[in-house]
Amino acid sequence: MAFEHDTPFIRSLRIQLHVIGALLMREIVTRYGRESLGFLWLFVEPMMFTLGVTALWAGIGVRHSGNLPLVAFAVTGYSSVLLWRNCANRCSMAIPPNMGLLFHRNVRVLDLFVTRILLEVAGATISFLVLSIVWIGLEWMDPPVDIPRLLMAWGLLAWFGASLALVIGGGTAHSETIERLWHPAAYILFPLSGAAFMVDWMPSRLQEFVLWIPMVDGVEMLRDGYFGSAVRTHYSAEYLTLCCGVLTLAGLALVKNAGRHIEMKI
Repeated sequence: MAFEHDTPFIRSLRIQLHVIGALLMREIVTRYGRESLGFLWLFVEPMMFTLGVTALWAGIGVRHSGNLPLVAFAVTGYSSVLLWRNCANRCSMAIPPNMGLLFHRNVRVLDLFVTRILLEVAGATISFLVLSIVWIGLEWMDPPVDIPRLLMAWGLLAWFGASLALVIGGGTAHSETIERLWHPAAYILFPLSGAAFMVDWMPSRLQEFVLWIPMVDGVEMLRDGYFGSAVRTHYSAEYLTLCCGVLTLAGLALVKNAGRHIEMKI
């Protein structure tokens, strides 16, 4: 029940939370339907991807430097890929199929992106959590060494995925060329993201180069939190935070501009 003395900001916040909640329910039903597993696909899909990669590596006998367990290495690496890749993919060209919703006074372009970002972050997070608990229970993985650091790394990776999604989503609203460029760029960034390697395994002359890729810093920090002193990691949380901040500002500017153009058409 709303309080009589709510400030305009509090009232606006309540309205926007209701809007986001309604859009979330609509997106879940539209994407996953009401039959079979329904909304459970939200995290089953990411789990299938990570499990598939882990099984493939085990099947072909992939081994890594040192004595890192394959399952833990794959889960920490490929779960992180889902954060930035799926967020950006879902926000790419997200406006055209949802134009009808923008006729509602309280629905904004940013709400469409926030809804999709929340779903993808939630799906990747639940997948990572469930897989970790199951594998730890089966003793295929050890528990994480530094949980606060792991959570901080996951939060930064989620922020990076959200900010990148705003840039891609806002960019595709201005030009479809952005979408055509993003998909090949995502494939190129996949093997460079740090999911399948650690910076310390690379020649020293390449280490500085790969650390300019923000996702690498996030994955290295995630593995530092999970494996602790068992691995030697290289990353800068400050650099990743700076990248997230810059991308967030750029993404919000693009989304705001896209909203203005759409409002003029409506």
